[in-house]
Amino acid sequence: MSNPPLVALARSLVFVAFQAISVTIWGSLFVLLAPLLSPTNRYRFAMRWPAMSSWAAQVLLGLQVRVQGQQNLKDACQQPVIVCSKHQSAWETLFLPSYLPRQLCFVFKRELLRIPFFGWGIGLLPMIHVDRAEGLKAYRQIADQARGRQAEGRWITFFPEGTRTRPGQRVKYKTGAARLALELNSPILPIAHNAGRLWPRNALIKQSGTIDLVIGSLIWPQPGETPDQLMRRVEEFIEETVRGLS
Repeated sequence: MSNPPLVALARSLVFVAFQAISVTIWGSLFVLLAPLLSPTNRYRFAMRWPAMSSWAAQVLLGLQVRVQGQQNLKDACQQPVIVCSKHQSAWETLFLPSYLPRQLCFVFKRELLRIPFFGWGIGLLPMIHVDRAEGLKAYRQIADQARGRQAEGRWITFFPEGTRTRPGQRVKYKTGAARLALELNSPILPIAHNAGRLWPRNALIKQSGTIDLVIGSLIWPQPGETPDQLMRRVEEFIEETVRGLS
């Protein structure tokens, strides 16, 4: 059940204050300590902040999470995978790295590096940031770095919609993840959720309630399959699952 408007506003303001203060403190510590840490420990240190924010969302906002498909993670842990997640809010960017069992390598737009503390921090991590203005060259930026990240045991992670979408909104998925899966012969781990129902895109006020998240079975590239065909299978699973959750 949603909170009354004033209660939701108060809880959301407290949460925003917590995030602002914590990211300033944790981001400053990370920038100072990062040169002294190995890449693995650097990631572990940095990802404590998303974990703290996920905890704060539960305690301060009343956001619970119900996960289905945990058994599919056992298969995923047997080989390198490419994660493709629904993108409705900032919630999934906090929850996924603190929940999934492997270190993630997010593929994201270079503009995020300009955000104080947050952007500076992710710039010191082994992520893949691309200049979307370069068009087709942006994919080569991803592919050239992805093999090394997979060799380190990280899961390359995409939000194939390219931007956050509203509940019920559907956009054509970009094929970068599918092209990479075909090039590396790696399966795609699809993740569906309905976080935007309680944590709307660009909204100050978040509602309490339960977010449902579904981890799908691995989707393997098939011989002769095109990137469009592979991504269509991923999109159909995610969108049909989200529709069922909604």
